Amino acid sequence: MATIAATATAVPAHRFSLADAKRALRQVMPLSPDRLKAVESIFDNGGVEQRYSPFPIDYLVRSRPLEVVSREYRAQAIEIGSRVCSDCLERAGVCAREVSLLITVSCTGIMIPSLDAHLINALGFRPDVRRLPITELGCSAAATALARARDFLIAYPESAVLVAAVEFPSLTFQASDSSIANLVSCALFGDGAAAALVSGADVPGVRILDSESRLFPDSYDALGFELKQTGLHIILGKHLPDVIRSGLRDMTEGFLTRNGLSLETLTFIALHPGGKKLIQAAEEVLGASRDRTQPTWDILREYGNLSSASVLFVLDAWTSSGSLHPGDLGLMVAFGPGFSVELLLLACA
Repeated sequence: MATIAATATAVPAHRFSLADAKRALRQVMPLSPDRLKAVESIFDNGGVEQRYSPFPIDYLVRSRPLEVVSREYRAQAIEIGSRVCSDCLERAGVCAREVSLLITVSCTGIMIPSLDAHLINALGFRPDVRRLPITELGCSAAATALARARDFLIAYPESAVLVAAVEFPSLTFQASDSSIANLVSCALFGDGAAAALVSGADVPGVRILDSESRLFPDSYDALGFELKQTGLHIILGKHLPDVIRSGLRDMTEGFLTRNGLSLETLTFIALHPGGKKLIQAAEEVLGASRDRTQPTWDILREYGNLSSASVLFVLDAWTSSGSLHPGDLGLMVAFGPGFSVELLLLACA
């Protein structure tokens, strides 16, 4: 038994609106009037109304040495990671020393020692707690972490696992990169952190019944990051929705059939809010009505695409909505580089 007993979310201090983002872009990127109009249309139609960052937007768009950005990432990751993990443990009624495995997730910065080492010292985890930092699975990584938490609890059923996802896409902003991929990234991504306490005990919450991962062949150009002298530059193929349409339905139906279920039996879908076109493509191929995906749209609107933390924000929105009941079945769907898909079968307990 692996039950998500509690979730928590956190965002940095500074909020900026759609209008703020467009104003900042106009100030720092030398775009022709026609290209600027096209880019602003991407912002206006992206479904994102506001986002959060650890710094004011006028500071974010300044070019800074990679060394400075790395220091900023490390400091902010430790601060917000500590905060969201403390909140999650408190909600679950579990102390840090009761956690047997700590999984930390992030793809928007690099730090060694990894974030989990800092959390262990800051929050009082046992020095022998098992650690698993996941750094290169992109937006699907938190879903993958939940799946690995379930695997661990099958082997050690009397344990508890804490998953923490911390992402700062705003710190990867590249003022000199006027590619469509970077501009779309500027329109979509926001910062935040989320945590989930997964317990092997028979406790109320959302149970993880099964999981499946799938890597789509020869799809490396669909999604990812490329590390250059100025930092991380996003890879975001315009054919990404078509990749989702090509394989998600068959994968999902096979996964559910293996568990004696079908898409029609699902009450809710915790779908990664990767962007308007991506969500629509997933809804289309899964035959998902809006009432089964609404929190995904809400998170996109209020926070943007939070990379790996996104699906935990969506799950937190579902569990706090009051609309789920014991026995309800759900599906978590997250997308990552490679191109990859992570599926989790969920049941409310």
